[in-house]
Amino acid sequence: MHMSTTIISSMATRNLLNDLARVFEAKSDRRVAVESVGGVAALKRIEEGEAFDIVVLASNAIDKLAASGHVDATSRVRIARSGVALAVAAGAPRPRIDDEAAVREAVLAARSIGYSTGPSGVYLTRLFERWGIAERIASRIVQAPPGVAVGALIAQGEVELGFQQLSEMIGVGGIDVLGMLPPMIQTLTVFEGAICAKCTNCVNARTTDARAFLDFLCSPDADAVKAHHGMEPVR
Repeated sequence: MHMSTTIISSMATRNLLNDLARVFEAKSDRRVAVESVGGVAALKRIEEGEAFDIVVLASNAIDKLAASGHVDATSRVRIARSGVALAVAAGAPRPRIDDEAAVREAVLAARSIGYSTGPSGVYLTRLFERWGIAERIASRIVQAPPGVAVGALIAQGEVELGFQQLSEMIGVGGIDVLGMLPPMIQTLTVFEGAICAKCTNCVNARTTDARAFLDFLCSPDADAVKAHHGMEPVR
């Protein structure tokens, strides 16, 4: 009997990992348990020594955990990459977003602008500064609390124009996804997985259930599920 492989991840990969866990379990007799929280919180819990088998976060967060010895750096795998999408409330007017100037105008025209505390939020803060509009729109920024989807705030009427990883917009009720940021200002976040230093099942990292699941996450068998969640495989 296999113990469950325990995983902690950011919210951006919650639905992806849950679906892939179900596929993996159906293909094997191994069990997988995924806990998803805000990325900052997940990083902190690993740094504070909480025991999980695998952590899945943006690559820069995995960099930090590898440098501090909280994950096995040799076990790192690149799972998927995701771009940033824009959304408005269902049925609301749809601003143009087909080029950089159009997105800038849409931001300036919006009564409220929402983004997350994750990598996309950090990027957008810098983008608004580069555009020279950060101070002008500061009072209209609504930053979603960790673990809360920007799409939920749009659906509730708290945000008029929202930005977040496409994977976190898909399937949210009450919103219309306008599309992706145009290529000239798009940012791609790469999500990685690694075996934790406090892995509970990892007597031999090459043969554990944790390693088997990491290998599955990178395999072609996972590609269709990644596409379903608005992500691309990273080879």
